[in-house]
Amino acid sequence: MAIQDQAVPKPAPERKQRRFTFPSAFTVLFGVTVLVWVLAFVVPTGRYRVSDKTGGPLPGSYHHVDAGLSFTDRLMELFLAPVNGLYGVKSAATGFIGPYESGELFGAAGVFFFVIAIGIFITMSMSTGAIDNGIAHVAKRFSGRGAMVIVMLMLLFSIGGTTEGMAEETLGFYALVVPLMLSLGYDRMVAAGTILIGAGIGVLASTVNPFATGVASDAAGISIGDGIGYRFLMYVVLVPVGMWFVLRYARKVKADPARSLVGAQEGDAEIAAAGMGELSPITGRQKAVLAVVAFTFAFMIFTIVPWAQVIEGPDAASYTWQFDWYFPELGALFVVMSIVVGLIGGLGEKGLTDTLVRGAGDFIGVGLIIVLARGITVIMNNSVITDTVLHSMENAVNNTSAGVFGALMFLINLPLAFLVPSTSGHAALAMPILAPLADFAGVSRAMVVTAYQSASGVINLITPTSAVVMGGLALAKVRYDLYLRFIAPLIVILLVACTAFSAVGAALS
Repeated sequence: MAIQDQAVPKPAPERKQRRFTFPSAFTVLFGVTVLVWVLAFVVPTGRYRVSDKTGGPLPGSYHHVDAGLSFTDRLMELFLAPVNGLYGVKSAATGFIGPYESGELFGAAGVFFFVIAIGIFITMSMSTGAIDNGIAHVAKRFSGRGAMVIVMLMLLFSIGGTTEGMAEETLGFYALVVPLMLSLGYDRMVAAGTILIGAGIGVLASTVNPFATGVASDAAGISIGDGIGYRFLMYVVLVPVGMWFVLRYARKVKADPARSLVGAQEGDAEIAAAGMGELSPITGRQKAVLAVVAFTFAFMIFTIVPWAQVIEGPDAASYTWQFDWYFPELGALFVVMSIVVGLIGGLGEKGLTDTLVRGAGDFIGVGLIIVLARGITVIMNNSVITDTVLHSMENAVNNTSAGVFGALMFLINLPLAFLVPSTSGHAALAMPILAPLADFAGVSRAMVVTAYQSASGVINLITPTSAVVMGGLALAKVRYDLYLRFIAPLIVILLVACTAFSAVGAALS
């Protein structure tokens, strides 16, 4: 009797396991917008009386206020949140404008334009090749001294971080720094650390970084120049700490390659032998562009620093060196200087206009994040619940010393930085609530800005949601888990140092 062949069942196709991907800043902010809108239905409404002297909330003056909003009004608040975030439109029902803005609308239009303007300036400067070529020549000049190369490159990246928030722009330098470090006897982790830690600590200790300090200062209702001296002190202290950390690992690897966390990869020997290759000379145009870039940032710093009046007389206010510029003037400055850079760089009419449009497009995402975050603030303001949130924290703040308050501001911003990895979005979301708390604690609002950007800077050195971190590690061919192992001691050092800086700064303010 023949045995019939039985069909062999095909194995079930393997199911691809879906890996959890943390949502983008846009998604997080959309979720927060809806959540705040829902909470506005149940959170009690109320306001503080405003101090004529400081313009801030008077402690103990919180009182109930009827919002008088219909469901239709509230629905329109949600619908128009992004638009109101740009213009700061006040509620027709409540007439409420913003937290202690002295009649000014609490919108992000000025910051939005400034972000676009500086994006155009950065893109225009990079398009001339001056910045890339300048850094390459600095590295080549000191290529015989490995430690000096690391220090010089980290210094340059940190200057970019503290002045213009250099982050995504660093991705273009891995093709230069990786072969350079390999040719000097180091490994790929040294290359990644030089770039990420150099620029990252610069951003952490931002002095005039428009995407961190600028946005946060605007949302806090203060000048971007307020607190610049203390932030510069942090920069002077923390950047050398980062340099020491990278140099310590680099020396260890060079003395004993077996101690490298990443080891040698296929082709590294050939890359090391080839080195950086031949560099094109820095042209006169590029030197002029570098001079204009340096002048522009130096002039921006000069215009925003609250200089003391140095000339006395009956009309002294008319004879002060203080420009007191704000985002509209700064935005105009960077647009004008972008055109100057393009003309000097020889981009031509088409190249200049195309780069201008591309620069605006590259930074439109950052601007939209700011607008979305500010829209949440406008919903809270128009629903008259902003002061209620402040009131819930008032007693806790009043019972703490200034130093403890500063430390708490830093620690509170750590989880916020993880949830909203965008420095601009984090600033626009948190500062309208946290900055007025400084008035209750008798602390300068500039210290709240400093605590926020320190927390954001620490988290953005390691967050897996950052394209700067993950993209940089991919270009350097360094595994994320090995990078975490490498940088963990530095993160602990920075957490302790920034907590101390926030506490001491608040106590001295």
